[in-house]
Amino acid sequence: MRINRRIATAGGAALALAAGGAGATVAVGGGDDGEAKVTGPGADRARAAALALYPGARANSVERDGESGATWEVEVTRTDGDTIDVRLDESLKLVVAEGDSEAEDNR
Repeated sequence: MRINRRIATAGGAALALAAGGAGATVAVGGGDDGEAKVTGPGADRARAAALALYPGARANSVERDGESGATWEVEVTRTDGDTIDVRLDESLKLVVAEGDSEAEDNR
């Protein structure tokens, strides 16, 4: 009986750890627009790819995206102060970069 409890306890702990760890790397909550911002290695690579397209720019947020065939959306503030959404495919290639309508609405 003790062995079964140990196995069940260890299994439960492993499951809780896996679920908690995955949540920490995938989403950190919604922004003002209700979209879920993401973190982790994939988001870091998307951020770096977007910033490589706009040297000197600042990345504000990273989200998973499905618009225009994209996988990632990185909100970037360019050196001229304009904010754009940079959409990247799963290979981190540029799909489209367009004005961020939310930033334009706040002007």
